[in-house]
Formats: sequence, structure tokens, C-alpha cells
Amino acid sequence: MLRFVNTGIVFQEIPDEVTLAINISNCPCRCPGCHSKYLWEDSGTPLDANAIDGFVAQYGHDITCLAFMGGDNEPQGVNQLAQYIHDKYPQYRVAWYSGRLRVPSSINKVDFDYIKVGPYIHHLGPLNKPTTNQRLYKRQPDDSFVDITSRFWKK
Repeated sequence: MLRFVNTGIVFQEIPDEVTLAINISNCPCRCPGCHSKYLWEDSGTPLDANAIDGFVAQYGHDITCLAFMGGDNEPQGVNQLAQYIHDKYPQYRVAWYSGRLRVPSSINKVDFDYIKVGPYIHHLGPLNKPTTNQRLYKRQPDDSFVDITSRFWKK
């Protein structure tokens, strides 16, 4: 079962979006240097359709995107929630920050508007460093994905 520990409205995780970041626990990636080690534990509140409905009721007028921060322990559950959001709340974009190198083949990528992949590797840096191994992709109208990671880099 997916569980979330906390949420926050953020402005830097997804370019051009006001995003509700949903921090999911039980992360199996355990990246060295992780800034969110508290998400390694299996704790928190169930993350299901009722929780999504509650987020929309509470934050709906303030956000444009919902982002699953983690969920690598149950990717099919993340995919089901992305489908739910797109079906019930088509006005919102859906993002997934995964620490995996690749999106599992069982996931329907077009259920997401943005997908970030890649574990945090300290010496390569986070998304805002040109040396990062992490990549953020944005779905295009033809359902292909384009790498928009460079949007994080200061020019």
C-alpha cells in the first residue's frame, strides 16, 4: 500500500507549474546522500483515491499539478492514481519523481505529464546541475516525451 508522509506546494520541482508534492514513504532506492531519509521508512497515511480527493478539495484552486515524490516500492499504484487524477480531474497535470534509472515497462507513461528518473548520485549533483544523471521528461501532444532537464540549469 502506498503511504504519504507529507505534502507541500512547491514551485521548483516542475517548471511552469504550481505543484502539490506528495512525499511517499517506503522508498527502496536509498540513495547515498539522500536529503529525505525519513521517506525510507514505511510510515504515513494511505495514499489512495480518497486522499487525492482530499488534496483537490483542500488545494484545488492553488495548484496546477500533483507530483508523486517516490512510490518506487509500488509503481503500479502510482500509475493507478495518475489514471484516477486524469480521469476525474483532467485540469491537473500529473508528475512522478522516480529514483529508478528507468520507468518500469508495466507503467503506462502516457498517464503522466512529467516523469523524473534517476537516483541521486552526490558527485553528479541534483537536477539543477548540468552534470546530473537525473532527467525530467515532459509528455508532448503526440505522447512522446522530451527531456526538459536543462530548464533547471542557470544560464
